[in-house]
Amino acid sequence: MKIITKTKNFPLTPSIADYLEEKINSLDKFLPKDESIFADVELAKTTRHHQKGDVFKAEVNLTIPGRLIRSVAEEWDLRVAIDKVKDELQRKIKGNKEKNISLYRKGARLFKRLLTGKY
Repeated sequence: MKIITKTKNFPLTPSIADYLEEKINSLDKFLPKDESIFADVELAKTTRHHQKGDVFKAEVNLTIPGRLIRSVAEEWDLRVAIDKVKDELQRKIKGNKEKNISLYRKGARLFKRLLTGKY
């Protein structure tokens, strides 16, 4: 998976880059083995003058062939925002996989009924 990272209003440190890459690459086990999958990541500090509250934002657009999965989180810490984005992406990827399996099974049942003449 290719990861494209963009930052706004703060510099990207190597430790944040490594943390982000580790979390996004942990999603590979839920995705098909395809080189055309890429993650477009935007990390931002939403404001320059606030000190408290939801200051950091993490946004990920995960492009899978035929599908775009998007997740956004705003939190007080950038690492917490990255964790929340990863968890939401993982949930959406699993849901998409289950949806594809159920559609396949539904089509197979319909085909079986057509072959046996019960439709």
